[in-house]
Amino acid sequence: MTKKIAWITDTAAQLEKSFIQKYNVHILPLSVVFADGVFRETVDMTQEEFYDKLRVAKVHPKTSQPAIGDMVSLYKKLQEQGYDCAIAVHVSSDLSGTFDSSQTAAQMVDFKVYSIDSKIGSYPMIKMIEIGNELLESGHDVEEVVTAIKKITKNSELSFIPANLNQLHKSGRVSGTKAFISNLLNIKVVITFDDGKPVMTEKVRANKRAKKHVTALLCSDMKKGNVPEVAVINCNNTKDAESWKDELMQEFPKLKVLVLPLSACVGVHAGEGTTGLSWVRY
Repeated sequence: MTKKIAWITDTAAQLEKSFIQKYNVHILPLSVVFADGVFRETVDMTQEEFYDKLRVAKVHPKTSQPAIGDMVSLYKKLQEQGYDCAIAVHVSSDLSGTFDSSQTAAQMVDFKVYSIDSKIGSYPMIKMIEIGNELLESGHDVEEVVTAIKKITKNSELSFIPANLNQLHKSGRVSGTKAFISNLLNIKVVITFDDGKPVMTEKVRANKRAKKHVTALLCSDMKKGNVPEVAVINCNNTKDAESWKDELMQEFPKLKVLVLPLSACVGVHAGEGTTGLSWVRY
């Protein structure tokens, strides 16, 4: 007998409405905590509203994982709707407690949830859900699908270039002195993911060199395996993202290039204007 399986993720994935409807994905929103309240991403505020608030905020906002009560309510609802289990793909556990809370909520409700630590965010989370659905439709059982998704986490990449270090300083990630000197000398940093942890991998003068470094990382992975698609990710910087897309399409004519927004929670720390690349190697 075929199991009824629900798909769950959080707003770190930034799924489009058409994708959510196609795969019937249940979304748990991450939140941004401003001085005047808690705002759930995609529920209480749009991307545009978030950046409008961020620009004028006197107190730097914080980010928050989905409330465990919301997870419990969702799992209870899925039980009532006749689901046998759920597959939940969540943002890296080194960035948020969402993954751990998902497991705790499932135990509280006694509902089987295969919680997966994506060890990343953004585009690779989308591919994990997409490929997982394809595997289910082709007859694979849920355990095989979960195993396959966990393998994808090891071949997923995301590298981004913060517009400047001001937001990272406000978030307590870098010192004020480092932020000042970096901005003064136009030093750009490249942040990438290493086993779920965001790490600073490169410091260069000028954005052009930083982009060249990230593109070189992509080239290196393309030599290791099949990379049919890449996403130009950005924090409210579609103009530069589209420009980078054009450059990539000229350099790699066979490569499919998407432009995708990053979660507002990334914007809190990396800042408006951030751009980067993300891909999955097969």
